[in-house]
Amino acid sequence: MNFLENIFRNLQESAGRPLLQEVHGDQMATATGGELLSLIQTARLFLRRAGLKKGERCVLLAPNSIRWTALDLAIIAEGGIVVPLYSRQAPAALVEMMKDSSPVLICCGDVSLRTNLIRAWPEAPPSHILKEIFENATAISAPLEPPRPLAGRDPVAIIYTSGTSGEPKGAMLSAANLSFMLQRTTAQLDLLMGPTDEPERVFHYLPFCFAASWLLLLSCLSRHSILSLSTDLNRLAEEMRLAAPDYCLNVPVLLERIRARIEAQMDARGDLVLRIISRMFHSAQQAWLRRHGEGSPGGATVTEGLSLALARALIFPAIRKKLGPNLKAVICGSAPLARETQLFFMMLGIPVLQVYGLTETTGICTMDDPRRIRPGYVGSAIDGIEMKLGNLDEILVRGPGLFLGYWNRTTATAEAMRDGWFRSGDQGEVTEDGYWRITGRIKNLIVLSSGHNVAPEPIEEKLLHALPDAQQVVVIGNGRSFLTAIVTGEVSEDQAGRALEAVNPQLPHYKRVHAFHLAPEPFSMDNGLLTVNGKLKRDAIALRYRDEIEALYPKQSA
Repeated sequence: MNFLENIFRNLQESAGRPLLQEVHGDQMATATGGELLSLIQTARLFLRRAGLKKGERCVLLAPNSIRWTALDLAIIAEGGIVVPLYSRQAPAALVEMMKDSSPVLICCGDVSLRTNLIRAWPEAPPSHILKEIFENATAISAPLEPPRPLAGRDPVAIIYTSGTSGEPKGAMLSAANLSFMLQRTTAQLDLLMGPTDEPERVFHYLPFCFAASWLLLLSCLSRHSILSLSTDLNRLAEEMRLAAPDYCLNVPVLLERIRARIEAQMDARGDLVLRIISRMFHSAQQAWLRRHGEGSPGGATVTEGLSLALARALIFPAIRKKLGPNLKAVICGSAPLARETQLFFMMLGIPVLQVYGLTETTGICTMDDPRRIRPGYVGSAIDGIEMKLGNLDEILVRGPGLFLGYWNRTTATAEAMRDGWFRSGDQGEVTEDGYWRITGRIKNLIVLSSGHNVAPEPIEEKLLHALPDAQQVVVIGNGRSFLTAIVTGEVSEDQAGRALEAVNPQLPHYKRVHAFHLAPEPFSMDNGLLTVNGKLKRDAIALRYRDEIEALYPKQSA
């Protein structure tokens, strides 16, 4: 039984119970398994009338929703290939990817998206909005049909990589890729949830056009779950409290913000009671970090140890309740998470399970075992996946999760493979017992004029920790004699200088940052300096700040 057949069976078995819900303010719009099957059948009949044939591409350009889910499954059930795209991306970038995938049909979330699309691409293939697909079709009473047969190597999706450098490429994922990976995610989630008759509650806000996010959706549809979908990123905290999940998928930037907000609240001045709570919290945090080899050297003092015991009884439960009273864990992926942030949530009693993977590996290579979390590491390779280190400590991967290749890019596909191993482009380390740590990106590697190779990410992480008001830090220096940095956010010259004084002594001489430029405007997707999943576009940043960078090297040529 392939992944889609398994999902259809689960929907049938869950015909009468809520399975998907959208959060709208203080209310939930809910779909049972039976209602979702009816929506899928409605969409399938629409796709047939639109002329979709096996192997043809259908773009899905809309925010997460119950209807998005139904249309996604309907496209695959009809033998089509879904091309999910990020609805907030610039129209020109969207058109570039659509032209590359040559869809026969485009399905948009609303009229505004379709209008912007047609304005940017007047020759676009037929486009429809989701409301038309589900309200004008006459499939409500149509009998349920099983999905069309899928061979293992049949492509079911083309997911475009974020394109930190160069053009985004469409990674083709097959039915076999999804069937394999969903078996593995289910096994790991079973370890987290343990034996229970109650449906697990999951909260989700990351766009389904990302491989790991889509994988979570398909995992929930394969399991005894209730998945709550965010509809307003400005109300995440309120939505999460309403959903009261057992777990949720996150990116590091959100966890960093939550941590910063909690620490700021603990620093807030107030009456005597609040000051006592603040001192107790920070003393407990110092004790916890010392126990895990962070913070000031030496063991925790008696006072710190007492503070930690009291905080566990009085303060941490209150913080957990605000974040989510039922949280068993948060899952984190897409980029390395600072070890200290992972320890922070563990201190509160909320395990952070790290996941590492790429679109080309169907979203996942490693997953933390909830019974054996090692802070700072991303777990071990999942069963069936092999990983090893190549040249420059590049992580190489092979196994059933590897994609079919890049759509229409045979040369790029060949360059990504080496003797059957996928070249991830990530640098890593692995312990003797198989725990992996991500240390940087090969393409981001800075080669100084002295010949030293420097991975910028660990240095950026240290500087960000030393600069709580900074939004981003990007280290510069390729071909130069020393490193410099661009710092965004509301940071003063004095703050940045003190941060360098604190961080540089911890580093070898060639990894020290000698100068900086302050840029008040943060990097963002809107200004073209971040990818859609929040990664730095280093080449674009270097070009945008070319003059400012040159000023940091007054006696050097480019």
